[in-house]
Amino acid sequence: MTDIAAGLEHVREVIRQTAAKVGRDPAGIRYILVSKFAAADKILTAYNAGARVFGENRLQEFVGKKQELPSDIAWHFVGHLQTNKVKQVVGEVALIHSLDREELAHEIERQAGRKGIAKVPCLVEVNISGEAAKGGFDPDEVKSFIQSIDPDSPIELHGLMTIGPLTENKDEIKLAFRRMKKLFNGLREAVPQAPWDTLSMGMSGDYSIAIEEGANLLRIGRAVFGAREEMTK
Repeated sequence: MTDIAAGLEHVREVIRQTAAKVGRDPAGIRYILVSKFAAADKILTAYNAGARVFGENRLQEFVGKKQELPSDIAWHFVGHLQTNKVKQVVGEVALIHSLDREELAHEIERQAGRKGIAKVPCLVEVNISGEAAKGGFDPDEVKSFIQSIDPDSPIELHGLMTIGPLTENKDEIKLAFRRMKKLFNGLREAVPQAPWDTLSMGMSGDYSIAIEEGANLLRIGRAVFGAREEMTK
């Protein structure tokens, strides 16, 4: 078994054990492998170990990898999306994780209209920790933004995404994820017409906490592919 396959199996086992601990069905907890620094051969190794959903945050890398790798991979765009790159993402990915501003929403709608695409699945990015270096809406702004989207918009809101606080303090991470789950539940009631099937939070360093607090989509990179310098070797 390769290191990548072993890492992937470890992630699956952590999901199973953590879900059991909090009384959740592990089948309801999905993950994507964030492959932004991983070479195509490493992604293919993970694919051969059973992974089918990968996330990229650089458009040029995504385009190249999509052409090179198996066609049944479901690609997600997980990074900050510039408006001038939207036309190359809309219709090409299964889910955009980083809908973080009104300007981006308008451009997604415009490009979907030009391409004749009826639905563009998206997650609204929330800066739950309030850290200046992070993108995303302030939690208090999310509801009004969502309600401003036209019901006939091609933007199909599947839920929320956040990145946990940059800290080793597990209690602080847990509190942030708990606030995120509360926000998600409130929005699901306030905007029932949206699917609201995805709460994406938790990465390699904190995904077990995210599972405990209600995440159902995890973004895993380092735990499978190794550190950045290892991924590019």
